[in-house]
Parts: sequence; structure tokens; C-alpha cells
Amino acid sequence: MCGIVGYIGYREAWPVVLKGLKRLEYRGYDSAGIALINKSGMNIYKKAGKVSELEAFAENKDRSGPVAIGHTRWATHGAPSDRNSHPHTSNDGRLAIIHNGIIENYATLKEELLRRGHQFNSDTDTEVLIHLIEEIYKNEKTDLLEAVRLALHEVSGAYAIVVMDSQQPDQLIAARKGSPMVIGVGQGEYFIASDATPIVEYTKNVIYMNDNEIAYVKRDELLIKRLDNVIQTPYVQELELKLEMLEKSGYEHFMLKEIYEQPRSVRDCLRGRIYPNEGRVQLGGINEYAHKLKNIDRIIIVACGTSWHAGLVGEYLIEEFARIPVEVEYASEFRYRNPIITEKDVVIAISQSGETADTMAAIEMAKEKGATIFGVCNVVGASIPRITHAGAYTHAGPEIGVASTKAFTAQVTVLTLIALHLAQQKGTVGSSKLTELLTELDHIPEKIEQALKSDTLIREISEKFKDSRNCLFLGRGTGFPVALEGALKLKEISYIHAEGYPAAEMKHGPIALIDEEMPVVVIATKNSSYEKVISNIQEVKARKGIVLAIVTEGDTEVRRMVDYCIEIPDANEAFLPLLATIPLQLLSYHIAVLRGCNVDQPRNLAKSVTVE
Repeated sequence: MCGIVGYIGYREAWPVVLKGLKRLEYRGYDSAGIALINKSGMNIYKKAGKVSELEAFAENKDRSGPVAIGHTRWATHGAPSDRNSHPHTSNDGRLAIIHNGIIENYATLKEELLRRGHQFNSDTDTEVLIHLIEEIYKNEKTDLLEAVRLALHEVSGAYAIVVMDSQQPDQLIAARKGSPMVIGVGQGEYFIASDATPIVEYTKNVIYMNDNEIAYVKRDELLIKRLDNVIQTPYVQELELKLEMLEKSGYEHFMLKEIYEQPRSVRDCLRGRIYPNEGRVQLGGINEYAHKLKNIDRIIIVACGTSWHAGLVGEYLIEEFARIPVEVEYASEFRYRNPIITEKDVVIAISQSGETADTMAAIEMAKEKGATIFGVCNVVGASIPRITHAGAYTHAGPEIGVASTKAFTAQVTVLTLIALHLAQQKGTVGSSKLTELLTELDHIPEKIEQALKSDTLIREISEKFKDSRNCLFLGRGTGFPVALEGALKLKEISYIHAEGYPAAEMKHGPIALIDEEMPVVVIATKNSSYEKVISNIQEVKARKGIVLAIVTEGDTEVRRMVDYCIEIPDANEAFLPLLATIPLQLLSYHIAVLRGCNVDQPRNLAKSVTVE
């Protein structure tokens, strides 16, 4: 979950690394630190809090030098503090390390190192690793690359690390296993980072490191080998990422910008994949497996958080259109219950970052059992697209706000395309119906634009809800996953306790919570469950609940019985999640802003969950 940055080259390293940490701060913002080497030796500056606090702390200190490593932290082992901030140093202070991941056997290693006389200055697992590297470096009389390689054979867990040696300032050693790492290739310089966002300003050429690889990096030299000492030929690819995508572009927060980008991101996701005039869906990433898809017995969707909610939408749509049984699993639980998986199954793994640790572990287990794995991912070059058999990118572009918005609607769009593609292959939807659906889907970006026009109204409604302590979200059919996602957004960024339920399940417990202080948000669009949802609203109003309804444009029946109403354009029930989600995102955003919360960096959260 942490963000790491390294630089070696001809520039002053401090501004490169500092700017990189600011771009990676969505990965963790408990503390930050930078180590750099210059003629006076190695200087380390680190501070609990945001990167801006590190910047202020080091303002009048020596920050010169052409090589540096930096870190922004999401705490696992050890509370956020100056002493637990990275970089950490070896016992003799010669080596420094930054680390994203978890060393699972750190306690055993630490006990042995204590017996050998090592003294520790933090509560972190990372400090144990740099002491282990130091121990091997001294006792084996080897170079640093080999010392790191040998040390990594002794650890279990996940890591992306960069190590520097104050006595050999012309090199950095990097390695990864289970945590992301990319190397930017420049002219007489190299960049190392958790993702490409700190790199794109300086070079478009990058290398995505694979698991169990270690890199020896100098200004004018790069060597990559596997941990078994086999030298690798790196594959250099060109970034599609553009620098302007990483800026707020006049919006107050990244989250608001990303909410307003959804007409474009959904359009980009559809581009080149649907042909409404021909009644045809084309998904190039899965063409090779078309025959298998036509004959599969079951689809299993694995995901976490918002991606899991998208998976629930996918379940409704695939079963409705393609008539294939679908199960949606939390990736974090899936692999721990010995699930029954066969070669006839297809597993769809969904992850915005493509680095979600639990989802990656679920993929590996399913592959071992012979399943075919499809990935749905946003980040090109991430781990999940590389370890799956096939898949589709969502093309949402960088999502900096920690609370996912455009990534969710892009994931739902891809799953909608998969459902229609399967229906096309299996003949479960007639050609005229398929043409009708694709034509409507092609106009969804314009309807999202219409939904965004309710922003001012939603801001006014948010004033009424901002002091609430609890909130219920209710929906039926595809509106149920929307309710779950709406509740998650509210609790993530405003810290108001919120729960999503199937509307009919309200009577089985949650109705006991309803009183005149309980806001209830209901997805009440005109669809097959419309009359049932109206009954649920009446049940809430009978108990003096405050109801905010998301309704189809022009609906007057629901408007008469609720306290607040937000309209969205009329659409086929299958496409409801792409529209009904928009006002719930804006509602959460405005409530959080009114409560003075940090919208882009909510407490205790990080964007990419790369540890269990």
C-alpha cells in the first residue's frame, strides 16, 4: 500500500523524489521520508504525517545529491510516527531501505538478529530486513546486489524494496515480490517507483518488474536477474499515461474531477468494442477463449471493495443475458475456504490497480486448479493483467482519489460488455434485442452527463444530511449493488456509518433503526421492482424515516411520498448502475466536504491494497 520512489542520474534527486511522493500519496499518507547521498554522506529526513510536512521539515537542510530514495507510508507494523517512518537504516547506518509490503517472518528474523547484537530503532518489519541484508553483506563478504538477493531468500511475505549504500553512491538495488515496481528508463538516469505516475514527467520508457526479480541500477547501467540468479532481458514499453491526467484541472478535489470524467471514461471503455448498427460486441482481449466461454459451466467473479460491488452487477447481467451461473466472491475469503474450482470454470478477477494482494492470491489458486482467468483492470502493465490468461482494460485513466468513482463505472461497463458478448456467442439474446441494448448503451455517456447536472441540487440536499450519524441505502435488482456502493462511498469519505441492503431485507432487522433521525436513500427508478420499492418507501415513512429517492426523470408518484428526490435519465434496467451511482457519488462528496473531511485522502485508507 505504501508508495516508493528512487532516482539515480544527473539531476538533483530531492525534487524528483519529493514530487514523486506527492503523486504516490494516494497509496499511503501516515508518514513520509527521503534518504539521499551527496559528498557529505547519507542524509535521511522523515516525518509522521503528509508529504507536505516532510517538505517543511527539510526546507533548510542539505537536500543536494543525484541519488535518493523516498517513501510515503500506510502503516502495517508500528504506529505512524517519526521513528517508524521509512527509510530505515542498517545497524551501522551504512545502508538504507524503503519497502512496500509485509515481511511475515520478521519476528523470527528479529529474534536471531538481536542475539547477534543488532539494535532496532523502530517497530517495523522493514528495519529487520535491512539489518538482515547488513548481516549477510558483512559475513558473506559479497557485493550489495548479492547480499540483497541472499537475504530475500530468507524472508516470506510481499515486498517492493529499494536499497542504497552510503559508501557506494553510484548504485541502487531494487527487488519485488507481490508488490508493484516500475523502472523508468532515461538518458543517463533511472527512476524507480510503485507505479508510473512519478515517472511520466521525465520519460515515457518503462520496465515493469516481475515477481522474484532484482535490479542493479546505475546512471548508465541496468541489470535485472531473477532471485535464482538467472539474468533477464527487460522489456521496455512506452507509457500511454499523460502528465495532465495527474492534475486537478481546476477542480477542488481529484474525486470531483474523476466523478465528472465519467462520461469520457465510459465512452473510452466502449470505444472500439460495440457496433450498435451491426448489433455486435467485440472484445479482442478474450477472442482467443471464445469457444471456451460458449461452453463454460460457471463464472466466478473475485474482487474486493468497490470492485466486488461491480462484480455483483456483473452477476445480474451475465445471468440475465447469457444464462450462465455466476458466483461473486470476496477475494480475501475465497482462497481460505477451499473452494470447488474445475477446468470448466472461468474466473473473472476485478481490480482497479491490478495489484490487489487478495485478488492476486485468489487468481493463483484458481489457476492451480485449472480455471481460465480473465482480468478486468485499469492500470496497463500491472500484475493482474500479466498473470491472467486474458482480459480487458477499463481505460478509465489514472484515478487519484482514494474513494473509487470512475473506476467503478468503467468496471461495470466492461462487465456489461462481457455479459452482452457472452449472450452474442451463446445466442441467448436475439439480434434485434442485442441491437436495441447496444444502441442504448452507446448513449449512456450522454445520460451520465445529464445525471451530473443535478450537482447543485445534491449540494443543497447534502446540507440536510451532513450531521447524520447513520444512513441506510436500499435497492432491488441491480439497484442493490448500487446501494452497497453508495453506502461505501459515504462511510469512506465522510465517516458517517452507512449500510446498504436489498430493500426487501429492511424488514428483517434494519427497520428497527428507522426513526425521524435516520436518512434512508432508496434507488426507486422505474423498473421491474418499482411497485415493490414503493411499498418499502411507505414502510420507512410510516416509521418517520427521512427518505431521499433516486428516481427516473419525470416520476411524480415517488416524489409525492419522499422528503427529497434526485432524477436520473430513463434507461434500461441493465444500465441503471451506470446512472444511479452518479448522484450517490456526488452526495457522498458534498457531505464529506461540508463535514471538513479530506476527500481525496480519507483516514486509514489507501488506494492500492497490496498487503493482506
